[in-house]
Amino acid sequence: MEDISAYKENPKTAYLALEYERLGKELARVAEMEKEDASLAELAHEERVSLEAQQKALFEQMEAILAPDEGVGDEPVAVVMEFRAGAGGDEAALFATELARMYLRYAERKGYETKHLDEGLASIEIKGKDAYNFLRYETGVHRVQRIPATEKSGRIHTSTASVAILPIRTHPKFELNPNDIVMEFSRAGGAGGQNVNKVESAVRLVHTPTGLEVRSQSERSQKANRDKAMQILAAKVENYEEEKAAKEHAEARKAQIGTGDRSEKIRTYNFTQDRVTDHRIKESWHNIPKILEGDLDDMLDTVKARAESVAEGGVNE
Repeated sequence: MEDISAYKENPKTAYLALEYERLGKELARVAEMEKEDASLAELAHEERVSLEAQQKALFEQMEAILAPDEGVGDEPVAVVMEFRAGAGGDEAALFATELARMYLRYAERKGYETKHLDEGLASIEIKGKDAYNFLRYETGVHRVQRIPATEKSGRIHTSTASVAILPIRTHPKFELNPNDIVMEFSRAGGAGGQNVNKVESAVRLVHTPTGLEVRSQSERSQKANRDKAMQILAAKVENYEEEKAAKEHAEARKAQIGTGDRSEKIRTYNFTQDRVTDHRIKESWHNIPKILEGDLDDMLDTVKARAESVAEGGVNE
């Protein structure tokens, strides 16, 4: 047997390494049988050859997964943005929807391809060159302070919504073990004609080790939705593992722009003062109506530049 200790420790190949070890135990049993029982020697020999071939294939698969791929698939080809209402009831839900529309309008300005992944705006996909590089720092809690239209006393309400950015890669960083995934099919909702009503094309995946789940119904076929859901689930697991690692090494990440944690408050939209403030870099911008129409270039460029400066050893004031 080959030394597979490195493959056992890597989450991409751990489940393959366990299967490799199981086959090794079977091989030892069959080899013993081949020696001790002449009447079963021929059958045992055939089984041993088969098990050795399976082991070899598994080892080559593990090598291929961890082999350097010269950058192919390293850069995300798209991002999925998820929006969730936080504190503030109906006003929080409204704000989450406004944030989704803001990023959709930004994407349209940039010429990116966009797609709704569910019936509402809770999950959208944005595909385009450098989309991830500019949107990756938007993960976190966004806070709004304003007087709701239904507020008769003129009192300012504070509400929140969280945003999660999931990088979609051609070759995901985390290989998902099929045995860890529960798959369900259902009829897609919303517009879509006869296909929506008659075919169970919507797919829901649950990753049992983490409890993470994904639903995809934007594609026309069940297979396409399954492939899309698998991509998003791999991105969610990647994000989950990176958040966990960030929390374990919180002290080392204090100087960085954001931890990528969905619970971190990153920005406040103060309507009464017509000001948007990014708390991580202590910078503010004005003209909220224009910002909500997707005019985000100045803000995203500034955050990205500061983050890159910190990563290169600059100072995060």
